Amino acid sequence: MKNVTVNGVRHSVYDQGSGPTILFVHGFPLSHAMWEGQLSALAKRYRVVAPDLRGFGASDVVPGKTTMRQLADDCAALLDALKIAEPVVLCGLSMGGYVAWQFAKHHAAKLKALVLCDTKAAPDSAEAAETRLKMAEHVLNHGTGAVAEAMPAKLFAKATFERQPEIVAGIRHTIEATSREGLAAAQRGMAEREDVRGFLPHIAVPTLVVVGREDSISPVDEMRSVAEAIPKAKFHVIETAGHMAPQEQPAEFNQLLNEFISGLQ
Repeated sequence: MKNVTVNGVRHSVYDQGSGPTILFVHGFPLSHAMWEGQLSALAKRYRVVAPDLRGFGASDVVPGKTTMRQLADDCAALLDALKIAEPVVLCGLSMGGYVAWQFAKHHAAKLKALVLCDTKAAPDSAEAAETRLKMAEHVLNHGTGAVAEAMPAKLFAKATFERQPEIVAGIRHTIEATSREGLAAAQRGMAEREDVRGFLPHIAVPTLVVVGREDSISPVDEMRSVAEAIPKAKFHVIETAGHMAPQEQPAEFNQLLNEFISGLQ
């Protein structure tokens, strides 16, 4: 891990390998560690960059509100700081997908291709946004324990709980260790994220859209509609996986990613 300061925030960043660059952007409320099944395996063929976003992991915490545009700007600045000049493949999951939309809108020159995992293009409903804001206040007042206990049930397929309990335990630990200020700031930012569905037809880069069959947060049909709206998109469903498909089925996901990137060259 490296410490890189951009936009006034010190970021902890995994940076290994050489070749075409893949920028991995983690989900909420996690860290770069959620990509453990990808990082070392793919660093044999690519330069793999995976930051802890501001407020998460070992990066600095910025209280208040963290917008998805800010996170995208941080990612672009990190690429500059790491002297990565060529366009990258950006792979984002869930909140990382929200960051990816903003990166594609505002930093298109840095983008070679998109990989969107278990995410949404639609904004929160008024009810969902209010729930985020209530969670932010609860976490600030009471800590992250309740979130760590409740959230895994929404993230994983049933088989993951039965066959890979260590993954579930690892996610709980990550959430418990997350800064309450960082978590709340990101929730506030996600609550007001924009509707990017009208932007999808304007995405000009090759795109891979991946979803777990049992994802209840970003259901298969919703993800399929995202893929259908992007001109150069491919769509794939990973069986026996939920919202954390790359972590639940890393071998299948890595093969998909390798085939996708190979087709770009």
